[in-house]
Amino acid sequence: MNVTIVDYNSGNISSVINSFKEVAQKKVNIEVTSDLKKIKSSDKIVLPGQGSFKSCVDALNSINGLVDTLNEFVKNKKKPLLGICVGLQMFADVGFEENETKGLGWISGKVSKIDNQNGKYKLPHIGWNQINIVKESKIFKNIENKSHMYFVHSYEFIPDEKNVISSTTDYSSNIVCSAEKENLFGTQFHPEKSDKMGLQIIENFISI
Repeated sequence: MNVTIVDYNSGNISSVINSFKEVAQKKVNIEVTSDLKKIKSSDKIVLPGQGSFKSCVDALNSINGLVDTLNEFVKNKKKPLLGICVGLQMFADVGFEENETKGLGWISGKVSKIDNQNGKYKLPHIGWNQINIVKESKIFKNIENKSHMYFVHSYEFIPDEKNVISSTTDYSSNIVCSAEKENLFGTQFHPEKSDKMGLQIIENFISI
């Protein structure tokens, strides 16, 4: 099985690569590439994202044919894709970081700045927070509710369809920290930085 981590110059993804390789060992081939042919032929895709919504979308669009290839993979071939942090946020129709930017439109919704209640909550939201698992998800197999995951973000994904939300966390309000819709999986937290529980999530995705 081939799992491809899409490398589109969206910041440092070395910890994502290392975590996937640690979990996969020699059973699964982990490829890190922006090569469209390799992405097309892979069994699963990981879409990381660090930085702003706009910078990540611009970086995706700067690689000719990449967005079309991802759309075909997700919509037509219906193969599993995991979005991490801004990788999840880009599933939305639109994001409002820096300026209004069109997303991939895979799960209808928007990405808006977390309401920090006039400075009561620090932004970016950095550190460990409990997640509340609100629906059964393939990536939460063997993950206990109220597990702690590691976050770094100032913006939140607000999907129109509430039934896609698989977990939330309490930080100024109920923030979506993971979503699942058919073959699409996304986490706002960083599984690659979330210790054993994060590695379990990576293993669960590889095992789907």
